[in-house]
Amino acid sequence: MSDLKVFENNGAKFLDSESLLVSNLSRIKAFIFDWDGVFTNGEKDHDLQSHFNEVDSMGTNLLRFSFFLKRKQLPVTAIISGENNKAAFTFSTRECFNANYFKVANKTDATKHLCSTFGILPNEIAYVFDDVLDLSVAKECGVRIFVQRKANPMLNAYVFKNKLADYVTYSESGHFAVRESCEMLMTAYGLFDEAVTQRVNYSDNYLEYITMRRAVKTKHFTMSEGKISEVQI
Repeated sequence: MSDLKVFENNGAKFLDSESLLVSNLSRIKAFIFDWDGVFTNGEKDHDLQSHFNEVDSMGTNLLRFSFFLKRKQLPVTAIISGENNKAAFTFSTRECFNANYFKVANKTDATKHLCSTFGILPNEIAYVFDDVLDLSVAKECGVRIFVQRKANPMLNAYVFKNKLADYVTYSESGHFAVRESCEMLMTAYGLFDEAVTQRVNYSDNYLEYITMRRAVKTKHFTMSEGKISEVQI
């Protein structure tokens, strides 16, 4: 049995073959995440702010380390959100993501800017998303991971019918779907056990990776006067 069957057995869905996802993953150079409904359950407080958790944080770190073991370089990592989430600023900066896009209503604009800035193509992006605002990006990306919710069965059906995802999580929004997505991708790379073992042992590979990761300076971008510009946070 493929290790990826573990995810199906828990209720996840591969909308095409597992082998096709693995093949598409081979060309991926970037991991891009939506924020609300992906890292969170979509809820906001009275100041319109949200939270993140360390379980998902560790997932993104292990995924990037797995990519490093595979390619001997870091992937591009970014958050793209239509909202102004202070928690996303904190997370992306602490985790040394390359970019955090916020208050960009049309996420396709952010994706085009990211591709131009970091020298990648849309089909070299793995995108983790959950809702309508993300679909224009999802249709262009090389690997699409859809965070499902029982509350929107018609949207789920729309995504399935229009083949806008390659993998559908069994974890719902706000229930560690990022960690699930990262572990699935690590498993697809065939590197889950090796990455965890090397992280546990603080191996030379991990030390090299973490040194490179810490050198990444996060850039924050938003839409201003009709164009995307970098801002200081």
